[in-house]
Amino acid sequence: MTTYLEFEKPVAKLDERIAELRASADGDTVDIDAELEKLEAKSADLLAKTYGALTPWQKTQVARHPARPHFRDFVAHAFEDFMPLGGDRAYGDDQAILGGFAKLNGQRVMLIGHEKGHDTESRLKHNFGMGKPEGYRKAIRLMELAGRHGLPVVTLVDTSGAFPGIEAEERGQAEAIARATEACLGLPVPMVAAIVGEGGSGGAVALASAERVLMLEHAIYSVISPEGCASILWRTAEKASEAAEALKVTAQDLKKLGVIDRIVKEPVGGAHRDPQAAAMALGKAISKELSGLADVPGAELRRMREDRFLQIAS
Repeated sequence: MTTYLEFEKPVAKLDERIAELRASADGDTVDIDAELEKLEAKSADLLAKTYGALTPWQKTQVARHPARPHFRDFVAHAFEDFMPLGGDRAYGDDQAILGGFAKLNGQRVMLIGHEKGHDTESRLKHNFGMGKPEGYRKAIRLMELAGRHGLPVVTLVDTSGAFPGIEAEERGQAEAIARATEACLGLPVPMVAAIVGEGGSGGAVALASAERVLMLEHAIYSVISPEGCASILWRTAEKASEAAEALKVTAQDLKKLGVIDRIVKEPVGGAHRDPQAAAMALGKAISKELSGLADVPGAELRRMREDRFLQIAS
């Protein structure tokens, strides 16, 4: 069952009309094919027009859609032979950040990413994709393992931010994020990062400091959430839509600013309407980027990463 966002209500009404028409004609001899075809075409056209003119705040809602594909969905549809590796070898195994060996179009890679979960039970298990220090330290361990074995690193970023709880601060959250960012920048192997949903603050940068950064068409990437920004500037989260506009959170804005390198198209109506197609498109784009980086020396890869982030800061 499709969950419609607030701005999709006109599409929802058309789809409801189509469903009612199908139900009313069930077992009837009346031919409704022509009417159904007309309504379905109208619905598809309206959906395409709606998603072709989304505001930054609407894109934020799409990026957070409950049915949007997450790490495990991308693993299932775009990668093969995933072998999860757990634990930071110091404290525990954070389920918000997953990783392990995988194959992409036959090439062995180290795959790391945030997992949000799809229902109440899995969202609690994965802490809504908000990594704790042990999650970032696990990512560091896996990146170092990839470096030793000459494996490219692929990261799938989808988090509202690192976990802000007191226990995370007690275990060194800021230090873990800084070390993870440092580990990305120092990798001697190719690294491609993809923002697939939300790319929030340092929790995202810690896995996205790569020489090539991709974004799905309706993903967002920012230093703070629109609600958080609005609460600071206007003392109310109700100004979130204005904050989203000012923050330049969309893939389109970030491509113009040089923060990301490539936008990966999503199925019409967002990745949540066809997770498999979205995953396959992303896998193809990542594979192409890795092919272009295959023969680049480690020292040059590190220089590329440093240069891109220094340019962003300038």
